[in-house]
Amino acid sequence: MPSPPLERARRPTAREYQTLARNRLIDSRLTPNAISLTGLVLCLIAAGLVFAEYYFLGGLAFILGSVCDTLDGRYSRMSGKGTSFGAFLDSTLDRMEEGIVLTAVAFQFSQAGNDAAVAAVVVAVLASLMVSYTRARAEALGVECKVGIADRAVRVVILSAGLVLAKGASLFDVELLEPSVWVLAVLSVFTVGQRILHVRKELLRTALL
Repeated sequence: MPSPPLERARRPTAREYQTLARNRLIDSRLTPNAISLTGLVLCLIAAGLVFAEYYFLGGLAFILGSVCDTLDGRYSRMSGKGTSFGAFLDSTLDRMEEGIVLTAVAFQFSQAGNDAAVAAVVVAVLASLMVSYTRARAEALGVECKVGIADRAVRVVILSAGLVLAKGASLFDVELLEPSVWVLAVLSVFTVGQRILHVRKELLRTALL
């Protein structure tokens, strides 16, 4: 009597591989703060590359640093390794990193004698800080404030696109760095206005209850 055929070993699914990788990451010594600091280092590298006019490489470094910024908070919640100081450090470094790269961009505009673009960078930096501040201040008043078109992720996409598509930085003969800065400045200012109006509406609604 012939023996039954041997069952073929089942290959793990992509989800199972993902779960295994996640569990090993959690069991490692990696901390959310280490991811946050890695993001800062990458953004410092990005700024240095922009200073040296390597816009495409600077854009890639900025993208990688921003990915670390999105991962640290998620990893903190997933691993249970988060601390109050870690949350504070994460928020602080997020603001620093964006400003550091934009400072390098402003330097290049200044070198080219483009004062209007330098002013746009200043507005973009100030407005991006205000976007974060309005949310923090609103939440201190008990109002959730995540509204607005230009949140952190949108600002990262706009600036990254401007860097990798700067003049001479890519295969395409385009110049999107200056337009991206103007778009960033306008949308960030608009978002600040959206959040101010949202908080006012929510506080008035709460007062009427």
